[in-house]
Amino acid sequence: MYFRSGNYDVAVIGAGHAGCEAAIASAKLGCSTVIFTINLDGIANIACNPNIGGTAKGHLVKEIDALGGVMGKIADKCCIQARMLNRGKGPAVHSLRVQIDRNSYKREMKKTIEEQENLDLVQSEIVRIEKRPDGLYDLYTHLDAVYTAKCVVIASGTYLKGKIIIGETSVESGPDGLLPANKLSQSLRDMGIQLRRFKTGTPARVNARSIDFSKMEVQLGEEGILPFSFESDKFLENRACCYLTYTSPKNHEIIRANLHRSPLYSGKIEGIGPRYCPSIEDKIVKFADKERHQVFIEPMGLDTYEMYVQGMSSSLPIDVQEEMYKSVPGLENVKIMRSAYAIEYDCVDPLSLKPSLEFIEHEGLFGAGQFNGSSGYEEAAAQGLIAGINAARKVKGLPPFTLSRDEAYIGVLIDDLVTKGTNEPYRMMTSRSEYRLLLRQDNADLRLTEKGYEIGLISEERYQRFLEKKERIKNEVARCEKLTIAPSGEVNSLLSKYNSTEIKTGVKLAELIRRPELSYEILKDIDPDRPGLSFAEREEVNIMIKYDGYIKRQEAQAKAFKKMENMKIPQDIDYEKISGLRIEARQKLSKIRPENIGQASRISGVSPADITVLMLYLQIQKNQNRE
Repeated sequence: MYFRSGNYDVAVIGAGHAGCEAAIASAKLGCSTVIFTINLDGIANIACNPNIGGTAKGHLVKEIDALGGVMGKIADKCCIQARMLNRGKGPAVHSLRVQIDRNSYKREMKKTIEEQENLDLVQSEIVRIEKRPDGLYDLYTHLDAVYTAKCVVIASGTYLKGKIIIGETSVESGPDGLLPANKLSQSLRDMGIQLRRFKTGTPARVNARSIDFSKMEVQLGEEGILPFSFESDKFLENRACCYLTYTSPKNHEIIRANLHRSPLYSGKIEGIGPRYCPSIEDKIVKFADKERHQVFIEPMGLDTYEMYVQGMSSSLPIDVQEEMYKSVPGLENVKIMRSAYAIEYDCVDPLSLKPSLEFIEHEGLFGAGQFNGSSGYEEAAAQGLIAGINAARKVKGLPPFTLSRDEAYIGVLIDDLVTKGTNEPYRMMTSRSEYRLLLRQDNADLRLTEKGYEIGLISEERYQRFLEKKERIKNEVARCEKLTIAPSGEVNSLLSKYNSTEIKTGVKLAELIRRPELSYEILKDIDPDRPGLSFAEREEVNIMIKYDGYIKRQEAQAKAFKKMENMKIPQDIDYEKISGLRIEARQKLSKIRPENIGQASRISGVSPADITVLMLYLQIQKNQNRE
């Protein structure tokens, strides 16, 4: 006998990084929202590496913040070390990465949820979902309660039929020994939703008191690093160190000698793992010519001795792990606190989702995060934010909010998932974007704050500050383009100091900034009328001027792409009636139901010839409608 417990606009299943963003966004947009978690202590759990950001992932966090999400703000609060990756390359791939205090992050996210208006937090496992004749969803818990919601976001992470695997041992479990969600999978299958099996893994966590750090290289944080959130200009503080060591020949011998005991090679693991984050067993087999691999020792927080052994993910048996880790320089006497493990879980094929992350066949049902076949905290949070926004907009009768590939990495992420699908846990990388120079992390607020304001997640106060910042940057770029620097002893002395060609006639300040060896900051001493801009504003001025030609070229490419992208495809189109389309193209187009020609062109199995046929068909239909 079930008892009716509550009625909501939006229900979110799962309180990981996707679920938290979805629930907070929905509640902020005025929808009564409930978020369910199997364990309140597992909210926003950092189950794997204790950091936020990294290559391309830092871009996602910046975009989440620009749209009004919370991941960046909480990561800033819990930062214990900050570094800007890819400094030696262009600004398109500069990516912020911060070590965070794992427990502080979980506490801050839980507190944020608890304080959010319109949002209820419930510890309970959802075991069944049913759609009622009136279009509402009933969500049944393991405690015989039933909740009703207009829209549902599934953000189950790695909990759906979760199975921890270590050597020959396997146990039904979520990450970090938390309970799995064993019953919801069957309910989803009963609804006609196809699930598949993915796998991820994590290295051991070890006691810092058993590590000989003198045998390792210290990895210090960087000073002068701006936070993820555009609401703050305060530099991040470094309060902890990371360390670098390497695997050894003995380490490789131990692993090779025990490959037959690895569930990866014995067939015990069924799920497909992430290609870009291989286990140490995979590294030794696939890169047999490498004498050693990097191993980073990273703190899990300031109030614990627990350290994370980055680079040595494994599912080998416990006895092999003991021997394997102790063969790494500095870990000879290491004490393992949490063993490395692999985890298998159920997830959905993202080809069954719309760009809004709503299921094509199930109105009002959304997916987000690892449930959609992605990997990573940042990818999950980005999807959660979009799913939460669109669930709220669905309730309010508003059109869905989506981002295109030239607007945000979030747009690339979701477009890749829902048009190309993925055969392994999807990871965001800068190489996935065609418009990297447009989608820099430094300009995420310039690209997306206005959208966040229009949606309703950016406050009026923040929006006004943003407009003022935007105007200051625009005016300063214009001033640099107009200002002529006359030749003088002081000017040429400065140019000579940086091995730059001296000038004999007047030169625009912008032209000097564009020289590879110079920058807006370097030239400040010959520009006495320079206005007082913030550090972030000065960086933005420098990039916009220095890369102006490249940026304009990519903007032109994006504009041309938009013409094709914006050619809409009616959702009721019958692809079987379009003569000239190949059978595979008909099948893929009928299944995915692309919303425009651009999306259709990126579907695997749809050729350029198929796109030509489709465009011709749409044009003929358009002409007939006019007649």
